[in-house]
Amino acid sequence: MATAGKVIRCKAAVAWGPKKPLVLEKIEVAPPQVNEVRIKIVATSVCHTDLYHLFECEHNNGFPIVLGHEGAGIVESIGPGVTEFQPGDKVIPLPIPQCGECHFCKSPKTNQCVKGWTAGSSIMLALPDSRFTCKGKKVLQFAGTSTFSEYTVVRTMAVAKIDPAAPLDKVCLLGCGVCTGFGAAVNTAKVEPGSTCAVFGLGAVGLAAVMGCKSAGAKRIIAVDVNPDKFEKAKVFGATDFVNPKDHNKPISQVLAEMTNGGVDYSLECVGNVAVMRSALESCVQGWGVSVIVGWTDSSDFAARPMQLIAGRTWKGSLFGGFRSKDGVPEMVKAYMEKKVKLDEFITHTMTLDQVNDAIDLMKHGKCVRTVLSVCSQ
Repeated sequence: MATAGKVIRCKAAVAWGPKKPLVLEKIEVAPPQVNEVRIKIVATSVCHTDLYHLFECEHNNGFPIVLGHEGAGIVESIGPGVTEFQPGDKVIPLPIPQCGECHFCKSPKTNQCVKGWTAGSSIMLALPDSRFTCKGKKVLQFAGTSTFSEYTVVRTMAVAKIDPAAPLDKVCLLGCGVCTGFGAAVNTAKVEPGSTCAVFGLGAVGLAAVMGCKSAGAKRIIAVDVNPDKFEKAKVFGATDFVNPKDHNKPISQVLAEMTNGGVDYSLECVGNVAVMRSALESCVQGWGVSVIVGWTDSSDFAARPMQLIAGRTWKGSLFGGFRSKDGVPEMVKAYMEKKVKLDEFITHTMTLDQVNDAIDLMKHGKCVRTVLSVCSQ
């Protein structure tokens, strides 16, 4: 392409500081370096993890930053040493990389990678070595992706090539939320056919967990949320029961135990609230119940009584649904193309990048499942 090897000036939504509206700016995006690709972002959606960094991050040096990590686009140019991708490839940038060489990537026990942000970044999800500048200042990259920009530069280990026929404004959801919830049920909890499940929280991740439970063959899927308006949407993805904790004057774990002869086989916490994490664990049947923490938070400690685990329950965590990103995301795209997983049903609003603050407000106030932002034309 004519822009290969050159600095691109483009539009991006920059967060200059915590708890402030994003600002649409003209930024400079440098050419990709060794083992990097520059991507034209076609579509991106807003995830709660973006809001977590913007509103709850305690590191003032985590700014300025371009947020966004749930996107899809087209390779514009490639850096030296890149053979896996070519300009024109449809791709999804990945918050969780897969280098394929480290001891994590070589182990069947985890989907994590030592070269990812989980390896000890002092600023949650903010990678300082970005290719962005704005007004003469270096701008940080969020989760190694920064999809709230018309162009971004990503390491090849954090990019998945996908079916060229895939609609980017739909499959962008597979960059984070849908894989996270679906995989937590299928890969981490390993939900079994005929089992009973409870999903706490019915945002996009929770709805994807409901979908995963159904895909795995659960016979009963209890959706738990304080907003009863979400139940109809949950039924679309396979929920069979709905429980609003506000309707009961007893702990939700006791309510579920009474509904299920002692507790559910599997519970998935998709809120990011430590009190809900404990409730989800306590909602599992003793002896074999499995509870999975899916919701993201790093601001509070969680606790439980030892007897909850001594009695036979298992408490697990799930990052990106246990998917090995470069392998798993193309497979999920394929599953969507074959109508084995839903994506369209998650999208409640469509907007443009200029409306990113409106999209953030919708999510902040629980008025959307996923808002997809159109960034560049194909």
